[in-house]
Amino acid sequence: MKRLLLTSTLIAGLMTGGAFAGEGATMSEIEHFRPQAFIDNNLPFSAAVRVGDTLYLSGQIGNLPGTKDLAPGGIGPETRQTMENIKMVVEKYGSSMERVFKCTIFLADMAEWDAMNEVYVTYFADDKLPARSALGVNGLALGARVEIECIALIS
Repeated sequence: MKRLLLTSTLIAGLMTGGAFAGEGATMSEIEHFRPQAFIDNNLPFSAAVRVGDTLYLSGQIGNLPGTKDLAPGGIGPETRQTMENIKMVVEKYGSSMERVFKCTIFLADMAEWDAMNEVYVTYFADDKLPARSALGVNGLALGARVEIECIALIS
């Protein structure tokens, strides 16, 4: 079976029924996961979207579950909470940290790379680190120091 790694642009095309639907993809194969906390906090996106056997997570920040409050203490604790939020989402929707194969990391300050990475790597086996991209940004939601989005296979 031919696999296609979808970018957010392609996912948007899939979700809107656009021309990017690709080989064999239909709207019935797409499932949106929007928890009640997202609705209650007026967050206009899904926590994750399943397309076939792939789970695409929205970017996660280090907010305490069910709130818009960031974990206190700087980049280390914020990264730990971000990773716990990712773990919660992948497990809730049928995957696991072992099935995460791609992450994109957004940092408010690239000088915090080492401190973020120190926490990040503890969530994966040494021989099963996901492919990863990282970039510095000019700002993140709620003043976060780090945001991480992931792609995982459904178990």
